[in-house]
Amino acid sequence: MTSSSPDLSLQIGSLQMKNPVMTASGTFGYGVEYAELFDMSKLGAVVIKAATMKPRVGNPPPRIAETPAGMLNAIGLQNPGADAVISEKLPQLAEYDVPVIVNLSGESVDEYVQLAEKFSACGQVDALELNISCPNVEHGMDFGTRPELTAELVGKVRAASDLPLITKLSPNVTDITEIAVAAVDAGSDALSVINTLLGISIDVERRRPLLGNVTGGLSGPAIKPVALRCVWQVYEQVDVPIIGVGGIMNTRDALEFIMAGASAVAVGTATFVNPTASVEIVAGLQQYFAEHDLPDLGALVGAAHP
Repeated sequence: MTSSSPDLSLQIGSLQMKNPVMTASGTFGYGVEYAELFDMSKLGAVVIKAATMKPRVGNPPPRIAETPAGMLNAIGLQNPGADAVISEKLPQLAEYDVPVIVNLSGESVDEYVQLAEKFSACGQVDALELNISCPNVEHGMDFGTRPELTAELVGKVRAASDLPLITKLSPNVTDITEIAVAAVDAGSDALSVINTLLGISIDVERRRPLLGNVTGGLSGPAIKPVALRCVWQVYEQVDVPIIGVGGIMNTRDALEFIMAGASAVAVGTATFVNPTASVEIVAGLQQYFAEHDLPDLGALVGAAHP
């Protein structure tokens, strides 16, 4: 390997990624919506929007509100249900040379286990992401705010599936490292850090909350410092790959997350502003590593730590 061709590949369990850039769940649909805009095989992985056991229509509108340097969303996990995702959505993604990660959201441990079993058996998924941190549905954060519940859930899903398991953590907790350690000890192969921050916006003319759900998840550049802090703290407490998420808009943002301890990054809100942001970040990382004579991804992960 030469300095002009740095090795940006990484592995999470049996999941092999050619580079560390993936899409954030809920911001990239089912992937095929973007296939006409760029070559999806250039991505490290595609994370599809959350799947639930039964179809969900989502929250009442309005569902999205702009905020300074970000946005609030309260979509409410709208999706056609696990069976439809498996039969209708995943076969379309199979046409592209890119690993597929499915985000799972349940209302009980049994539901998460059933979802894991379904998607593990379908043969169309490369890894599972446990959504234990969604702030805009009832009980969406139950399993992500108490270490003992996190451990129980991750442990039972781990026993039900051989696929690589990623646990998506919430910033809406007192100490995110407690949840991180609980997830890893229970068998999580990697951690996604972080989901959105719980927020609210008021319509001053109507004198009512702007979102139909009242609260929503804050994302975008506004949350980047919080997300970076969480990645930094979690990196010092666990020894598994971390996927940095939160306000990554360009290559410099991605580099900050990698230096803070992330082995991969997920691009979310940036896609709404620039649909090709994720592949532009891939190219930017390749250029940075080559220009700085860095041989591989490991040479930069956690580099900002003493």
